[in-house]
Amino acid sequence: PQSKFFSIKCSPNVHYKITPQAKDGNAVPYPLTPNSVLIVTMDAVSKTANDSKVPTAHPITFISLDVDADRDSVVEKNNPNKGSWKWGPNGHGAILLVNCDSESTYKKTLDSEVDEISKVSDLQDMSKMILRTNGPAELPEGYKLTMHISQTTSENHKLLKLFLKDYIMVVGTDMLTQEVPYLGGKTELEFFVEGLHFPDKDFDGLITINLSLLEPCGKDFPETPVFTDKVVFHVSPWIMTPNTLKPVEVYVCSTNDNYSFLKSIKNLVEKCGSKLKICHEYMNRGDRWMQDELEFGYIDSPHHQFPVVLDSPRDGDLQDFPYESILGPDFGYVTRHALNEEVSSLDSFGNLEVSPPVTVNGKSYPLGRIIIGVAFPTATRGRNMTQVVQDFLWAQKVQEPIALYSDWLVVGHVDEFMTFVPAPDRKKFRLLLASPDAGYKVFKSLQNNGHGKAEMFPGKHSSIFCFKKVYENNTGIFESFTQNCIDWNRDVLKKELGLDDEDIIDLPILFKVLEEKTHPRAVAYYPDMVNMIVLGDQLGIPKPFGPKVKGRCALEIEVCSLLEPLGLKCTFIDDLAPYHKLLGEVHCGSNVLREPSPFKWWNLEL
Repeated sequence: PQSKFFSIKCSPNVHYKITPQAKDGNAVPYPLTPNSVLIVTMDAVSKTANDSKVPTAHPITFISLDVDADRDSVVEKNNPNKGSWKWGPNGHGAILLVNCDSESTYKKTLDSEVDEISKVSDLQDMSKMILRTNGPAELPEGYKLTMHISQTTSENHKLLKLFLKDYIMVVGTDMLTQEVPYLGGKTELEFFVEGLHFPDKDFDGLITINLSLLEPCGKDFPETPVFTDKVVFHVSPWIMTPNTLKPVEVYVCSTNDNYSFLKSIKNLVEKCGSKLKICHEYMNRGDRWMQDELEFGYIDSPHHQFPVVLDSPRDGDLQDFPYESILGPDFGYVTRHALNEEVSSLDSFGNLEVSPPVTVNGKSYPLGRIIIGVAFPTATRGRNMTQVVQDFLWAQKVQEPIALYSDWLVVGHVDEFMTFVPAPDRKKFRLLLASPDAGYKVFKSLQNNGHGKAEMFPGKHSSIFCFKKVYENNTGIFESFTQNCIDWNRDVLKKELGLDDEDIIDLPILFKVLEEKTHPRAVAYYPDMVNMIVLGDQLGIPKPFGPKVKGRCALEIEVCSLLEPLGLKCTFIDDLAPYHKLLGEVHCGSNVLREPSPFKWWNLEL
């Protein structure tokens, strides 16, 4: 490392040129600089009677393994930063997609699980790599070019496959090292690199591909590298989309008792200009909880992006829908299986949300932060999201997760007490929280104004009772318990998302206990209005069937007064029979595919 000069000695028929200094001669010291280039040539040797092989002129071969290290969708020549990864807008390093879609629509298989390329369109899901050479027509006898993949922390991890332009696999899966052809002259050999695995607990997402020019060293000695080059790829993480992004498609199940619900959802979807995708009974087999079965996200690179559905480990009767009906060309699929863990309700993806972009104490989260629900941190017992799913979410890095306390609920999902809606001011969104205190105030005001005998659930004859009973049953110790649970989460969200009280809106929701013995757990007393579907400025809110005052539901009036000043339009959807009575609501029974964020994940400062 301390060397400042170098000199050269060579035999009579060998000549050299040094640039930028144009000198010739032997044993002359030259300054050793980063841009010094040495070119060596050898005269042709005439064949004599004693020669069996005759050397010919062999200029030293120029070799470069190139990728899109500057992230502009073009594979540039010999980028000096191609062998490393750096985050940020001034960063560098190539990007690789997991080829987790399926080019076939019949007898589907993930493209990453197939060792050949059946359609040219599949190459778009891969990253281009070019081997550039400039040299003799052929390498000297015994010399060869090899390519190999560096071992990772997981010794047998199968991370990528490498294809030549004619679609023959070169390196991948069980074959970590392979000779690659040398074509001679000035040539460019295209490879297509295919990612196989997302970042996870034992894989940081970085992959190194090495190229070596090897020379023979005799029968009893290993080949020696005389030249090496390397490139680094980072696999795209799986990225979730918050409620503030534009909706593209809305997914919902058709069951034998939700015709009116479907009609309301269809009307709402038409208002926002999205498409409606219905999963029919032959596929859902009575499982209506579309939100719980899957979560939509996407993967992104400079040259290509596509949505990817994450399939939950709950595996209800909807378990075949993500793979059979959503997976397809440019629509990927990923899942995680809980092999040695018990799957609980907290593994359903009503318990998996993401915030809009936030800045917290100067640190920016331009893709938002993932939010999950778990048991209380100090609890010795309780339900948790399986570790394999948590490990996957944390390993994506670009949406650092936040863990909330949701085990106080019977179902145990974060979407039962929180959601986000777009807003025109402040942080461009509001956090909506369920609030027993806000519900208590609405009912107290009604009672004080002489409406104490108004009915809850008017028109729903099987469920009529005076709201005074609801009010009285939610005072005292239990109202305090549910509000304390929400307040604990409120404090966490304020800290982790950098929120002020003005960024939060409390919706009037009351809860009741269904399990009181060793671990009290709660459900919403009436349809849980925070469990809504957000489609731009259109909100599909569970109809609460609160007491009517002058012909209007008092709870609906309160919610509209809180949300409509933000430019939001409230549509109240009757989900009482097909969803609420089964411990779910509008959000639980629907799912939304949204446009990707315009922010590029590799520009994050990590």
